[in-house]
Amino acid sequence: MSSAEEIVVTLAAGPDSPEVDARQEEARIEQMLTEDRAKDLLRFSTAGSVDDGKSTLIGRLLYDSRSVYDDHIQSVTKNKAIDFALLTDGLRAEREQGITIDVAYRYFSTVKRKFIIADTPGHEQYTRNMATGASTADVAIVLVDARKGILDQTRRHTAINALLGIPIVIAAINKMDLVDFSQEIFNKHREGLEALAKRLGIAQLITVPVSALEGDNIVHRSERTPWYAGPSLLELLETLPLAIERTATGLRFPVQRVVRPHQDFRGFAGQVAAGRVKPGDEIVALPSGRRTRVRSIETWDGQLEEARAPQSVVLTLEDEVDLSRGEMIASVETPPHKTRHFEATVVWMQNKPLVPGATYMLKHTSQTARARVVAIKSRIDVENLGEREALQLGLNDIGEVVLETSRPIMADIYGDSRTTGSVILIDPEDNATAGAGMVRTIVDATDVEAQRSIHGILAVGNRAALAAELEQKLLTAGALVLRTRAALSPALLAIARFGSVVLVESDEASAITLTAVHGADPTPHELQLGQSGKSLADEIFDELERLGAIPNGEDNDDGLGI
Repeated sequence: MSSAEEIVVTLAAGPDSPEVDARQEEARIEQMLTEDRAKDLLRFSTAGSVDDGKSTLIGRLLYDSRSVYDDHIQSVTKNKAIDFALLTDGLRAEREQGITIDVAYRYFSTVKRKFIIADTPGHEQYTRNMATGASTADVAIVLVDARKGILDQTRRHTAINALLGIPIVIAAINKMDLVDFSQEIFNKHREGLEALAKRLGIAQLITVPVSALEGDNIVHRSERTPWYAGPSLLELLETLPLAIERTATGLRFPVQRVVRPHQDFRGFAGQVAAGRVKPGDEIVALPSGRRTRVRSIETWDGQLEEARAPQSVVLTLEDEVDLSRGEMIASVETPPHKTRHFEATVVWMQNKPLVPGATYMLKHTSQTARARVVAIKSRIDVENLGEREALQLGLNDIGEVVLETSRPIMADIYGDSRTTGSVILIDPEDNATAGAGMVRTIVDATDVEAQRSIHGILAVGNRAALAAELEQKLLTAGALVLRTRAALSPALLAIARFGSVVLVESDEASAITLTAVHGADPTPHELQLGQSGKSLADEIFDELERLGAIPNGEDNDDGLGI
């Protein structure tokens, strides 16, 4: 129906008809949805020691801002009293013990802004969950019990927030009703927190006196703190400047999957980890170093003129560039570091201590590689925030650790890019997350190191001259080589996993195959050769270099033999 026809129908129906009311309601809903989509989104987390009132504060914030359904309120009401903590503590164990164990995520919206809350646990045993919840926050709220003041867990959580690079920390001095809203007590805690923030290098600390249980200075300003002239907690959250893309890098686009629905389309799916990208931008494919330009940015809803962090999109390129999961598309002007050696601040999350020489799986963006702990440089003393020598890191310890990976990763300093500057250490025995790390210093990988990542079992059949030529090329490039006529065996697989290319000759005129050494069931794959115009040896060498130096995102057993 055209606009003119709609007007005729409206006039004929009259202003009070159900049809007119339905159209008006539809227009109103559409306007509300449009306004909601235009709102900014702020992510914030809560932290603090046990019983400081984190869950109660979030429950009160949700209740007073009218962001909770009536049936939910009724379910946590007993004897006409609302247990605000139960609005977020949903696990059975949490309700039984009266503490937060896991991270509780909640969403709410006001007229000015949308919010995602990560209510994190305060108990020392669950510090790892606190670090997980705070890792994506733009603002952190640290609670302090006005009766107890700054505790070790308060220092630990504040230190983790600082290490995570959260630019704004709100210190909520809670339970002010239990100290008669004393300005003297508030000022004492405020001065201590400001000194702590200065030592940790927190950019902005804001202190607010609150009573989560009674609602003072949570959503509305309290008349019981006339000496406090600042905004309420919600007013702060609604007006704080958003953390404009905290990155000093250009485009970072880790490839998660190659999309090829038919032979005429080849795209690379992933999430923009940092920066922005437009069609026509020159990019570099890493680690190969091949340059090309972006042809288009594809989404389910159609093409985009620009994509920026943290959008998930599919990029198509002007040239045929060989990319796969674990590789990265980056800006030409400011590419990431190619490294196998770096130092990271590690928050240890496992009962089994971290010790030098231990090996783990290291998850970085969309790729996984083996990593070895070279050294533990220091451990942060939570009580006085000094650094101490340490032989190991225990559960919930924070320390400076030197790591070495089995193959190069494309990383940035954490302060430049949170996504490409962070790593996860995974225990290979049970696949449990063992630690979270923030990259602090990087040693760029040399070309020789990249070549030493070439490994596998290459069967050349009855081609002695080719084997000799390949052996010389690989040795010149710095790769480890074993030339043999032995059959495929666990011993040869172990040698290849150590980081060697095993050249296997035989008396048969068979196809040339490469056996990748990752996975539980290595299978030979025939190499497709004779298409580049190069000599056979050069073609095989190029293929070995490509397969050896480029991570596929799932290779867990290569490189250092670790």
